Amino acid sequence: MTDANHTEPLVTVTRTGGRVDLCLNRPAQFNALSDELLDALEQALVAIGHDATVRCVVLSGAGKAFCAGHDLRQMHATPTLDYYRRLFAKCTVVMEAITRLPVPVIARVHGIATAAGCQLVASCDLAIASHSARFAVSGINVGLFCSTPAVALSRNVATKRAFEMLATGRFIDAATAADWGLVNDAVPDDQLDDRVGALVREIEAKSPAALRYGKALFYAQQERARSDAYGLAAEVMAQNMMEDDAMEGIGAFLDKRPPKFKS
Repeated sequence: MTDANHTEPLVTVTRTGGRVDLCLNRPAQFNALSDELLDALEQALVAIGHDATVRCVVLSGAGKAFCAGHDLRQMHATPTLDYYRRLFAKCTVVMEAITRLPVPVIARVHGIATAAGCQLVASCDLAIASHSARFAVSGINVGLFCSTPAVALSRNVATKRAFEMLATGRFIDAATAADWGLVNDAVPDDQLDDRVGALVREIEAKSPAALRYGKALFYAQQERARSDAYGLAAEVMAQNMMEDDAMEGIGAFLDKRPPKFKS
């Protein structure tokens, strides 16, 4: 999918074995999330969700930035309540699609990740940032509290840290993002791809069935009271044990040999 001023695909899709790379591709606009880019990203995520051979997804941005958030020029040109409701609902669908994918999604972050771009990082299951990356939920600087980014941000970062970012719009660097829990790791710029690749290989070595069960359970239990969460988790573990991969993995452990997962 393209937009009127952009002839290249807005999201490029590259497949390497079980790994799929999705790259936001509006570099001149710092990969701002236009309506068209959100549509393209949603379509790519839906397609991945229907492909049982995918093992891991890496989300990145082309050019100098990961993602600068919503396209403010587009937003300013359409000042109607109906449009804004549809825009933020569409963005929510995309963020939820990442969470609902049955495979881990890793954000590969360089440059800036601001507002909905920071939300995108927070919505991914894992995130690795280069040392030069910077993060902010900066809507407050233009008179707009980043309410939808706050949902994902506050599920990654401690309450007072999250509100500080939301209320000030201040940037934090990659090391601070790692310390606060927004990303898993911050690495030198020239080591970003190696670190992401190593994480992908670790994931690909695990049972796909176990990861499918685990990712769905991980997010479902967060929204429940503790006793309900344990009930759900116990049922998911019981179902997981019925998979061939679980029997193979435990048998391999007992036999002191590497497992051969098949699902």
